[in-house]
Amino acid sequence: MGDVAAQIKVMPQSPEIDLDDLEDRLEESLPKGAKIRGFQRDEVAFGLVALLPTVIVPDDAGGTEAVEEAFADVEGVESIAVENVGRL
Repeated sequence: MGDVAAQIKVMPQSPEIDLDDLEDRLEESLPKGAKIRGFQRDEVAFGLVALLPTVIVPDDAGGTEAVEEAFADVEGVESIAVENVGRL
C-alpha cells in the first residue's frame, strides 16, 4: 500500500479571515496519519482567497473523507471541495 495525495479547496467564510491562522488550524485538525505537504492560494473574487492544501493520507485510510470532515469543522471554513486526487 502507498499514499494518496489530494488537493482540497478550502473556502473561508469571508475575506477578513486570517489565512495564515486558518492554515495552522487546518493542520491541527488533521486526523491521525494524514499530513499537509503544502498550501497554495487561489484568488477567487472580491478579495476572497481560497486555500489549496495538498493532503497526504495513507491508502488504507479510506480516502479523504476523514480529512474533509475535519476541515469542515474548523472555525472560519465555509466549504470544502476535493479538487484532485492521485497516488504518490
